[in-house]
Amino acid sequence: MAETSNLGPVELVVWTFPGTRVGAAAKSALHEVVDRGYVTVLDLVFLRMDSDGTIRQVEIDEPLEEVGLDGITVDAQGLVSDDDLEVVRADMRPGTSALVVVYEQTWARALAGSVRAAGGEVALHVQVPRDVLEAAAAAS
Repeated sequence: MAETSNLGPVELVVWTFPGTRVGAAAKSALHEVVDRGYVTVLDLVFLRMDSDGTIRQVEIDEPLEEVGLDGITVDAQGLVSDDDLEVVRADMRPGTSALVVVYEQTWARALAGSVRAAGGEVALHVQVPRDVLEAAAAAS
């Protein structure tokens, strides 16, 4: 496991999809940000709910080809908890899937280290919701 003092900001995100596989465009985009070094995937869990309501869980140590995630580089840290997954499962609908990803914003690693070296710390980190961005863009 990487030493946490050397990590950039770490986030958990859940992407949902219709069907039981990650689409090719989403897989390609994830590959691109990982391959370019913008993010490091620290954990990844794929959930799919079949039409009968059965949920299948695929973790990073299992073959990812069947869900459309083959070739994704993951620095496995085991950061997705059962509680995280239970929240996602509770919101799923038959015939859908969800990709739970914990990633480090690798691009910000040096910046975060410099802030810490200067005695600083992150005092607030807020992700602005998409609807707020869209409303602001529409108003301007």
